[in-house]
Amino acid sequence: MNNGDVNRSRRRFLIGATSVVGGVGVVGAAVPFVASWNPSAKAEAAGAPVSVNISKLEPGQQITVSWRGKPVWVVKRTDEMLGHIKELSDTVKDPESVEGGMQPAYIEGPFRAVRPEIAVLVGICTHLGCVPSYRPEIAPDDLGEDWIGGFFCPCHGSRYDLAGRVYPSQPAPLNLEVPPHRFDDDVTLTVGLDPEAA
Repeated sequence: MNNGDVNRSRRRFLIGATSVVGGVGVVGAAVPFVASWNPSAKAEAAGAPVSVNISKLEPGQQITVSWRGKPVWVVKRTDEMLGHIKELSDTVKDPESVEGGMQPAYIEGPFRAVRPEIAVLVGICTHLGCVPSYRPEIAPDDLGEDWIGGFFCPCHGSRYDLAGRVYPSQPAPLNLEVPPHRFDDDVTLTVGLDPEAA
């Protein structure tokens, strides 16, 4: 064996070893880069469905849950409240919620809900994104004797009924949004998922 054979063998070994180390380096750099394209755990959690136990929700009571970074109101409406919603169908701007795509296709009728007694609404005013107040009382001094319950936006005065339907001549152009939701059983509401039949 002469020196030329040894140098060629060494050269082949060094080239092979360098190629392997370089390949490992490229893969090592590519994995975190590709992984960065995936949404973070926080982002996935923010868009995930939210389940709520409504067994302790009293008639007339409202609770707020967070879904996709938005407040979602769950209100247990009384028979009297449902009557007021029907009564206002000739008064509100868009009684059947045909404008703006503010509710899933399976939500129909004046109550805007899967179950009439449970309202599920995104609590963000459709005017400039303020958070309205839940005002279920009848004829309070600050809202007038015609007020029969609903939601009032303190930022610019928009008024909504207890189904989230906006009154005419308000700054808000559309009804409150109804998010996708379903009932998994009698007491579990899931916001962010459509009913299986939908």
